[in-house]
Amino acid sequence: MSKIPLIGRSASLAFRTPEGVSFSYPLAGPVSRFLALSIDLICIAGITVILNMALGAFRIATPDIVGAVLMIGYFLVSIGYGIVLEWLWRGQTIGKRILRLRVMDIQGLRLEPSQIAIRNLLRFIDSLPVFYLVGGVSCLISRNCQRIGDLAANTVVVRMPLISEPDLDRIMPGKFNSLRQYPHLATRLRQKASPAEASIALRALMRREELFPEARIELFAMVADHFRPLVRFPEEATRGLSDEQYVTNIADILFRVDKATSK
Repeated sequence: MSKIPLIGRSASLAFRTPEGVSFSYPLAGPVSRFLALSIDLICIAGITVILNMALGAFRIATPDIVGAVLMIGYFLVSIGYGIVLEWLWRGQTIGKRILRLRVMDIQGLRLEPSQIAIRNLLRFIDSLPVFYLVGGVSCLISRNCQRIGDLAANTVVVRMPLISEPDLDRIMPGKFNSLRQYPHLATRLRQKASPAEASIALRALMRREELFPEARIELFAMVADHFRPLVRFPEEATRGLSDEQYVTNIADILFRVDKATSK
């Protein structure tokens, strides 16, 4: 899958398969990103207040030590907050969740821990000199609305607009899914597949009737080849499955709640 070349400032990040099927994600602008950041800063301040209250009993006896611990604690919380949440929530913090924003790799690949760490460690540069002025200017002049941390980490922030829920029963008829015979591997797949990757599988299934037979075969071969290395299912689970059925089974695991394990 390749990223569509963009000319000038773009409002979306687009990807195109070799068959000409395009997927796009609207880019988050400076205003929505600043609002999400404001919510996150309030959360960080709240955590710091709790830490301050927890150490309050020791302030009288050892004020200097408590002050140093608070300074170190604030630094760790302010940096660790973004790193931990963006890793656990696949590119989202509390602020980003509320405003439906998400960090993703600029090529549409799975977000790596190193990318999350880099973009958060460089946040202090974007915050200079005040009110994230450097980061705001960078977002305004960069092609994909990236701050310095995003440019260094090769990431972008996209908007995840509310969409109507697709009819999963129509897209993925309730047939036997051999991959569900291995629940530990199904769980690992849900952990490894990013929301962007899951969305590509679902959208490929939703648009398959629009493709010519040759393009349809090539598209699902490409999507299947992308998912196979994420989790290696046993050969007996995939024997006899076409690429399209394999992708259907993958999407079934990613989007359907397993009633057997949800109780």
